[in-house]
Amino acid sequence: MLADLGAEIIKVEMPNTGDHARFFGPYQDNESTYFTLLNRDKKSMSINLKSKKGVALITELAEHCDVLVENFRPGVMQKLGLDYASIQEVRPDIIYASISGFGSDSPMADWPAFDLIIQALSGLMHLTGQRDGPATAAGESLADVCTGMYAAWGITAALFDRERTGEGREIEVSMFDSMFSMQLTGLSQRLYSEKEPQRVGNRHPITYPVDSFPTQDGLIVMVVTSNPIFRRLTEAMDKPELANDPRFKDNEVRNTYEEQLRSVISEWTVSATSEEILTALQKAEVPSAPVWNLGQAVESAHQQARNLVESGQHKKLGRIPLVPQPVRFSGGGASHDQQVPMLGEHTTQVLVELLGKSEEEIAVLSREEVI
Repeated sequence: MLADLGAEIIKVEMPNTGDHARFFGPYQDNESTYFTLLNRDKKSMSINLKSKKGVALITELAEHCDVLVENFRPGVMQKLGLDYASIQEVRPDIIYASISGFGSDSPMADWPAFDLIIQALSGLMHLTGQRDGPATAAGESLADVCTGMYAAWGITAALFDRERTGEGREIEVSMFDSMFSMQLTGLSQRLYSEKEPQRVGNRHPITYPVDSFPTQDGLIVMVVTSNPIFRRLTEAMDKPELANDPRFKDNEVRNTYEEQLRSVISEWTVSATSEEILTALQKAEVPSAPVWNLGQAVESAHQQARNLVESGQHKKLGRIPLVPQPVRFSGGGASHDQQVPMLGEHTTQVLVELLGKSEEEIAVLSREEVI
């Protein structure tokens, strides 16, 4: 996200192995396409953090950078001598962002943190799935993604504050905290009542009918959030009398008689194709949509009009599709040709351009396996 705004990002990876995401599938010509989407427009340096000279290089780099982001377990950077206090000595106004599973002061600070673990612990997994089915993970690594987004937001806010005050900041972002904070519907139930939220499938936990329904050839969703919209739905179904049915007169009783209402709506939706049902709903101004697979979203006219997939460059794969961050800025200038780094591709470039290292110094670092 920050690179898309024009920031120069230097990604530090261990020599030989690199970021573990380089080994996450799927692959194309033995290159991780998952890593490719996550690391557009970053420069890759391979530095051995087990070497004292490697740690010294990080300190030297920090002196020339505005922001340091680290994603180790709490305590690791302090053991390396790269904690916030140590980096402040060479760059007092550094923005220092630490991302971890649970934060440094949590009793769970030492727990391993992967997306599935955070989904399981945060309550999200418990709330996801069909009512009579098991707890289910969301179809994407939401905890990983949203934590990165919160970190980018925090870094940007800290940089803005530094422009006004001249002072740096330490920022701590926890995966658990990030995933917890996003569950507004569940938390609005749990924090304000004794009732524990439960899985409800595709329907909204509070408002009905906000749900998916079968058609002759697929699934559609509709969002009926008020009595006027419900009346328009009944007219589209050619059953206007339902709007005056005591079982369905308002949201509270529609929830009570959800099973009966779902049966009536499904009987109508399954009588025609998705296109026919959606045409009727849209004519009646009832918010609705088909359930697309990801391929349909990629091929959609919306994606093409908004350029959600752009072309970039990879040394091994050649031209590749990449997905930039989605926020649009007026007067942002022309987009540039994005690239994805090979492991250590920019080590020499950064050492020369940012740190002014000579060929001889770089040769020594290489011989000693610091880089």
